[in-house]
Amino acid sequence: MSYILKLLFLTFLFTNSSFAALKELNKNEALKLEQLELLKKNSIKINKAFDIGSLYMLDIIVKGNKDEVFLTKDKNYLISGVVVNSKTGFQISVPVDLSILKNKESFTYGNGKDEYVLFTDPECTYCKKFESYFAQIKDKVKIRVFYFPLDFHENAKNLTLYIMGQKTNNQKIDAMFEFNIGDDLSKIKNIKYSKAELNKLEKQLDEHIDLAQTLNVQSTPALFDKEGNSIIWVDMLEKYGINVE
Repeated sequence: MSYILKLLFLTFLFTNSSFAALKELNKNEALKLEQLELLKKNSIKINKAFDIGSLYMLDIIVKGNKDEVFLTKDKNYLISGVVVNSKTGFQISVPVDLSILKNKESFTYGNGKDEYVLFTDPECTYCKKFESYFAQIKDKVKIRVFYFPLDFHENAKNLTLYIMGQKTNNQKIDAMFEFNIGDDLSKIKNIKYSKAELNKLEKQLDEHIDLAQTLNVQSTPALFDKEGNSIIWVDMLEKYGINVE
């Protein structure tokens, strides 16, 4: 997808070169913002607040539901929608807490210095497209891989169990690349697991799904940098000089 096409899907553009550096406000500063009339009258509670230059980014609770909005520095307007740095093309969002994922990945791909977390689905077309470029960035990245098979992908769960069931990190990587969309999956469908093995794999998969939902992952591939910022996979590849066709 080209840079211009990506921008067509964005609901709001804002130019600010400092968006890359998020400065979290302390608790007292966040509480002061929470006392603003436009927040109080809508019963909006602030979980976290960030100064992103020309705006405040607010991680909020509205009637028990989490949301993300932006507040102008004059404190007169709340903005609901996507805010993007028009110079970099990156969406600005509240970083998620990745500490809950520690040592829970299925495997790790790559031996580079740039760390990422990926939630993927082995029957997702866009996931397979993204993964087709992995060999080109293997020495640049270290990707912790989690699985989030989507319900409407008929074979995604069985493929995930097959990959997760491999014994070593390298075997799991090989299994990830073993099948493409549309391949004959009779091998996968005919695998016989012991009851104990199946229970173990399903427990791990359920844990991955729960973690994804906690981080508000709604689609795949879902990619985060080590700070918990959501990253568009096309933009990540462009960072390493790869243009997606």
